[in-house]
Amino acid sequence: MPSTEVLVLLFLIAAIAGWVDTLAGGGGLITVPALILTGMPPSMAIATNKLQGSVGTLVASIYFVKNKFVVLKEMKGMILLTFIGSVIGSWLLLRIDSSKLVLFLPFLLMAMGVYVLLSPNINDQNKKQKLSTLFFILLVCPCLGFYDGFFGPGTGSLMALALVSVLGYGLSKGTAQAKILNFTSNFAALIYFMLFGDIAWVLGGVMALGQLVGSSVGASMVMTKGAKLIKPLVVVVCFIMSLNILLKNYPLMF
Repeated sequence: MPSTEVLVLLFLIAAIAGWVDTLAGGGGLITVPALILTGMPPSMAIATNKLQGSVGTLVASIYFVKNKFVVLKEMKGMILLTFIGSVIGSWLLLRIDSSKLVLFLPFLLMAMGVYVLLSPNINDQNKKQKLSTLFFILLVCPCLGFYDGFFGPGTGSLMALALVSVLGYGLSKGTAQAKILNFTSNFAALIYFMLFGDIAWVLGGVMALGQLVGSSVGASMVMTKGAKLIKPLVVVVCFIMSLNILLKNYPLMF
């Protein structure tokens, strides 16, 4: 049983991560390392992260649906294919060593941060679609779901960026719909890990309460602040998390 100090710290970490994740994605890059630092193996940390992450993305999703920022009927295909991709990713995680995947993550995050920073089209205005919605559903959604089930950190950012850059959504709309897909992939992975994996229920439950707080605050800020807040936060989060991972995994570079 972890100490009270550890539980309080994890609650606060989850609250901050829930706020960041709802606004910019990448909350898992805060919570997964925190869980690993408690001494649990990476696969268990990822599984436990799905418990607390599902709560955070559910809270944000309900808020966006309730306030008509998202129409679920328009996302049925995306939700289904994301769910399937996440189950496949979760299945694979429990069969191979995924620890080396983190080594490639900082470069992906930096590329995403640079793209958002330099692109003048990343705002709340809808743009012309670059690819068909059917292509996005059949190819992009299962890939995003697979990544979340297999590893996860940064999925929210990737989903929002995909919706904005491929389907031409405004940043606020893309962020809102990304929460629906992120909840889908989190929940699908959680179900699989409950059946076949190992979850630290006490730690995950405490962090879920933190996610409730952080995600509730973040969801309201998406609708009131929009791209003016989301865009710079996405850039800052991407670069800070990239630097953090590089320092831990590529010390000779510094």
